[in-house]
Amino acid sequence: MVQKTKINAEDGKQELVITREFDLPLELLFKAYIEPGIVEQWMGTKVLKLENKKHGSYQFETTDAKGNKYGFNGVIHEFSPNRKITRTFEMENMPFGVQLEFLEFEQLTDDISKLNMHVIYESAAQRDQVLQLPFAQGINMAHNRLQDVASKLK
Repeated sequence: MVQKTKINAEDGKQELVITREFDLPLELLFKAYIEPGIVEQWMGTKVLKLENKKHGSYQFETTDAKGNKYGFNGVIHEFSPNRKITRTFEMENMPFGVQLEFLEFEQLTDDISKLNMHVIYESAAQRDQVLQLPFAQGINMAHNRLQDVASKLK
């Protein structure tokens, strides 16, 4: 299966560049990142808090098949509707540390938009550790669900 979400990881760098085009209008793609009910559907997680504003924060919780709960959270540093979200991301009780994420939303046509994510890790080793996980498959599955869920909102 072709993975539509592209991940660029240059050797020796502590960053990733992730891109994905969606068959969605820009406003709908952005809405999928800021509406708690939509986020829960495509991410498969529970939204405990989501403050979409500068100096806002978010807190999500997910449960695995064995019933173990995992939390992740962050602070929103920049929030520009339909354009950009800059935030931190941290998985609780995991050895990965905090990462910085720049999410940029771009309108390509009336019905096609693009998400550009620039993710910076504390070190290249930390980034490489994340890439050892089924990261690419996971983000592709999540983005595929985002496409499906948001398409039904058109």
